[in-house]
Amino acid sequence: MFHIVLVEPKIPQNAGNIARTCAATGCVLHLVRPLGFELSDKYLKRAGLDYWRLAEVHVHDSLEEVLSSLSGAGVHLFTTKAQTCYADAAYAEGDALVFGKETAGLPEELLVSRAAECVRIPMIAESRSLNLSNAVAVAVYEGLRQNAFRGLCGRGELHRLTW
Repeated sequence: MFHIVLVEPKIPQNAGNIARTCAATGCVLHLVRPLGFELSDKYLKRAGLDYWRLAEVHVHDSLEEVLSSLSGAGVHLFTTKAQTCYADAAYAEGDALVFGKETAGLPEELLVSRAAECVRIPMIAESRSLNLSNAVAVAVYEGLRQNAFRGLCGRGELHRLTW
């Protein structure tokens, strides 16, 4: 559905949780080096549990490499510095949702050069930012909502619990 791009992620548990979200939603995960963990990291694997076999994960040497491989895709850069609310952006299948490293976000020069593609998730002024895996989940599900949850068990298709 979407391409989730993590630029220099540092925390294995976040990446594992995001891989699980990607596996559950059909999104493709792109990790941009340097990574703050090894892909064999036990915390990364534990956070993704048995979802790793369902996740499509690619590792890249630069953000430019990822974006050129997705040429023609819409790009949404998530940052606390944007004026546009993430829910006001239009998401199309194949778009790239780009997130920076937990400690610093995306590079300032990228945000300035691509300001029209920057979006933010609203929060109270005293809050610095959301956890990376939570921010990705918020963004993915807004994009899925806008696309009628195509390909997922959604409205009217939910499996009924039987007691």
